[in-house]
Amino acid sequence: MQRFAPLLRAIVFLTVFAAVVIFVNSTPVPEVSVSTRTPTATSTISIEPAPLSPIVVPQIIAPEVATSSTTQATTPPKKVTLPPIKKPTPAPVPVVTPVTISVVPSPALSSSGNNALDDSATALRAALVNILCYAPVGSPIHSISGSGVIIDPKGIILTNAHVAQHLLLADKGVSCTIRAGSPAADSYVASLIYLPPAWVNANADILTKVAPIGTGEHDFALLAVTKSATNVSLPSSFPYIELAKTPLASGTPVVIATYGAQFLASSQVQSGLFPTIVFGSVKDIFTFAVNTVDVIALGGSAAAQEGSSGGGVADASSKLIGTITTSTVEGATDTRSLDAITASYIRADYTRDAGLPFDSLLATPTATSIANFAPQMPALESILTASLSH
Repeated sequence: MQRFAPLLRAIVFLTVFAAVVIFVNSTPVPEVSVSTRTPTATSTISIEPAPLSPIVVPQIIAPEVATSSTTQATTPPKKVTLPPIKKPTPAPVPVVTPVTISVVPSPALSSSGNNALDDSATALRAALVNILCYAPVGSPIHSISGSGVIIDPKGIILTNAHVAQHLLLADKGVSCTIRAGSPAADSYVASLIYLPPAWVNANADILTKVAPIGTGEHDFALLAVTKSATNVSLPSSFPYIELAKTPLASGTPVVIATYGAQFLASSQVQSGLFPTIVFGSVKDIFTFAVNTVDVIALGGSAAAQEGSSGGGVADASSKLIGTITTSTVEGATDTRSLDAITASYIRADYTRDAGLPFDSLLATPTATSIANFAPQMPALESILTASLSH
């Protein structure tokens, strides 16, 4: 009897496996029609000029069908639609006209007429930060001004990889400060706790590009506040807005918050940069894969400008549902296109790379997260600096 034991176990295993296959194949899968996205215009990653060297407002990168000049080796997002939604028609982009804007105190937050969305706007504005990085005079690296959002009470900031990459370049004389308030003022010092290696490998030459373009794929990063940049102690709990777990459908009302700086001079960015808060809605949804909602289109608004990279998009439940990555940056702001990668995409992409749930990173003490990521930084820095010598 013992001689036949292995054979009997094999028969039982194959029987169970066949039953599982039959069950899986009988489970219905929701249909999602997908079409390739038609680009509305070229967009860029933006940042604003500073005192040591001109701060380039990181132009927000926009989803492109063609391979970008930034060697971004990524697949363009495809539109995810449920019939009978039609493919949007691209709108023409007007010729940009230089505009001089005087700096005035930020107006009181306007009302959307939706109490829940107004509360979300207040929470998002409190969690919004400005990331200002200075590069030495004469450096091929641009000084930059971008945006970010605190997503955890410990002081964890979500922003774009194309903004956060500057924190890898301390050896090149680049220094970054986290600013908050209205106007933005130096508030915190922060360290990297995650930046996707896939993004660095695909976009190493963005540092020296004046107007890089891309899709927004892998374009996110996480920082942790380490100390105060003033004489005031760090708060025991930072104002924050929780990162959502599920995407939104087209037409959902949202609020957008950024530190847009495209129309400001370097001196104004340093002393007169105010938050931009805009109420809008999700205009369309796109995917990097097949049926996941990875990118949301937000249309044109005052938030569609350089410096908005890393800004936040929140829904009426006060959840952060997206991070701004791409936009056109020419013409009147209300005619531009503004896109964000979704919270669900950020969570999934982090898990694919790290092999851990996104929330496990938030649950880790910040000092531990900083120490865990530190060994990866020299290799990522070498990829960026290699592009500077070309």
